[in-house]
Amino acid sequence: MLSSENTPAHRIRSFIRRQGRITQGQQLALDNHWNRYCLDPTADYDFNQVFGRVAPLIVEIGFGTGDSLAKMAAANPDNDYIGIEVHKPGVGHLMLLLDQQGLTNVRIYCHDAMDIIDHKIAAHSLSGVHLFFPDPWPKKKHHKRRIVRPDFIELLTKKLKPEGYFHAATDWQNYAEHMLQVLSAGAGLSNASLTGAYCERPEYRPLTRFEQRGLRLGHGVWDLIFKKN
Repeated sequence: MLSSENTPAHRIRSFIRRQGRITQGQQLALDNHWNRYCLDPTADYDFNQVFGRVAPLIVEIGFGTGDSLAKMAAANPDNDYIGIEVHKPGVGHLMLLLDQQGLTNVRIYCHDAMDIIDHKIAAHSLSGVHLFFPDPWPKKKHHKRRIVRPDFIELLTKKLKPEGYFHAATDWQNYAEHMLQVLSAGAGLSNASLTGAYCERPEYRPLTRFEQRGLRLGHGVWDLIFKKN
């Protein structure tokens, strides 16, 4: 996913906007449920008022189709979730799931996650941040576009509550090694793994269909969990 665009602060984007095929159901959800579930990236919100309660707040960056996020929200009703995704087919699909299951603890930003976290999330307000199967940018010349970079870790540390956590998962070993190195070098975060390496998949992270297929084929998956000191 390559983009030549940078943010106004010259931040290198870790995604491109694709004009993916939108199904009829997804389009209906986008048309009918946008105001119900989607947040305005230009507005400022008190998320306690948005959800109508005080609860642990967890952000998922790049939720894809939203299947895993919907499963987590259903299994953990005492948590509130903000999903951030730039691709509208996935946004529409998640809206369908939320509507079908009557889930009220998820809101969505269809926008650049770095912009939202930097400018719309208050300091020391997040209980967790999830980054599941991000683009690994496998070519060496594109490694600079990987979202897990020192500036990203610094930003996370500012936004997480004490004891808040960052959980990343990838099926690319090289990216797992890169993330482990960057996270371990960052100040303010500690590896939750007792071995100082990778963690077992927590029960709260659902297996995706893609992941299940990969595991059947013998592919590896690496989970990293770091907690704010």
